[in-house]
Amino acid sequence: MSVVRNAAHAPGVARAGGLGREFRDFILRGNVVDLAVAVVIGAAFGGVVQALVKDLITPLIAAVGGRPDFSKIFFTVNKSQFLLGDFINTLVSFLIIAAVIFFFVVKPVNTLLTRFKPTPDQPAPTRDCPYCKSSVPADATRCAFCTSELTPVDTLGLA
Repeated sequence: MSVVRNAAHAPGVARAGGLGREFRDFILRGNVVDLAVAVVIGAAFGGVVQALVKDLITPLIAAVGGRPDFSKIFFTVNKSQFLLGDFINTLVSFLIIAAVIFFFVVKPVNTLLTRFKPTPDQPAPTRDCPYCKSSVPADATRCAFCTSELTPVDTLGLA
């Protein structure tokens, strides 16, 4: 039985500096920073959309429906209140956010991906092995499946 006196040299034990460096490298990766920025901007955008719905869109809908305070619409079943107005506010907010994401993120990215999509390479011409009937490259001199020698392409008149 061996006793490890210096834990820093033990296999599987990370040094504090190495662990800190590894954590720093993880946090400063582009994907993590981009995700953090996206979450903060998304939360701020959600607040703006909620204010738009609550202060502009809902009063317009309420004016058409004859209710001055649309968010206070509710109905009661067995002494339980169902806040229909709040649900409609949330639904309208969701639809606006979904539309903005679709038209300003998904559609442009799909357009860019189709525009810069690489064209697939044409497959190499093939021919059948006369012995095992497997498909082999046209310029092959030996079959990869049965290892039979094949007649070169130029003598077959394929070239």
